[in-house]
Amino acid sequence: METIKIEHVQVKEYYGKTLNSSQDLKTNACCTDDNIPRYIKNALSDVHDEVMARYYGCGLIAPEHLKGMRILDLGSGSGRDCYVLSRLVGENGYVVGVDMTKEQLDIANKYVKYHTEKYGYSKPNIEFKHGYIERLDELGFDDNSFDIIISNCVINLSPDKESVLREAYRVLKPGGEIYFSDVYADRRVPAALVKNPLLYGECLSGAFYWNDFQNLAKKMGFLDPRLVEDRPLTIDNEEVQTLLGNIRFFSATYRLFKLPALENACEDYGQAVIYKGTIQHHEDILKLDKHHFIEAGKVFLVCGNTYRMLHETRFAPHFEFIGNWDKHYGIFEDCGTALPFNDNQDISQNTNSGCC
Repeated sequence: METIKIEHVQVKEYYGKTLNSSQDLKTNACCTDDNIPRYIKNALSDVHDEVMARYYGCGLIAPEHLKGMRILDLGSGSGRDCYVLSRLVGENGYVVGVDMTKEQLDIANKYVKYHTEKYGYSKPNIEFKHGYIERLDELGFDDNSFDIIISNCVINLSPDKESVLREAYRVLKPGGEIYFSDVYADRRVPAALVKNPLLYGECLSGAFYWNDFQNLAKKMGFLDPRLVEDRPLTIDNEEVQTLLGNIRFFSATYRLFKLPALENACEDYGQAVIYKGTIQHHEDILKLDKHHFIEAGKVFLVCGNTYRMLHETRFAPHFEFIGNWDKHYGIFEDCGTALPFNDNQDISQNTNSGCC
């Protein structure tokens, strides 16, 4: 049996048979619902109890401005996030969940009619498909067919993360994004731990080393990964902690835009934006990522990549844009990048003392 199939079988066994509810988890890596906004809590309150009980994700993944969007959930499990998103996209939006574990899908499909009636929709705006997140082509998803992809503590469980990101890029529309939460390690996890079914099923030993993730995301076309939020994980299980040793783990949410023109660094073109405050539930501030809290009505200086993330995506109608691409001013230092050279020389002095 191929390695990829062995790991898939282990995950199916763990989430389909070993776990009966979130209370059966051995660590807190997959259950974090801190600081959920009120409108999300309201949507969660309408999700059926059985669906809620079989939830194993990292918080709830819901980016801004979802009305009317077509969304794909990679590793949708019992359907909790999908049903919340089904409400947030509205009757004219659509949500598709993909999962490989039959027992989880059985729960999700059981309540399609229930939620359709609960939300007052004339027909379902949601469906669930049995399949692998590495092989979306087998499910008939066309190129450029989704506005947003979400995933909630699942990609770490995939034995072929490169294929996951490649397929995500393929099915996203231009300007679309994958917005996902997952577990990351501060170093590469030893192969022996990766093979441990408990550590793998608990979303730990399959975790990306953060720098490998950054490089792979860029290789797959997501050129400027943006960290939205993060927190350290605590391993409140002595047996698990002993096995892991000194490896540190973090729960983090990233957003990756399908924008081929993004540059490798934050470059300064003298641009700025003004947020109109017109995105529902985010009228005062739009949080693009961990370092970009854009207050409504205020001129906000941006690098070229951030400008594109707002100008060439679903966010464009909600901003005024200042500047163009006519002049380049070097690196955009507000993003934490600076000139790498010793800059203690008066540039007005013409010195010809180069050594090369």
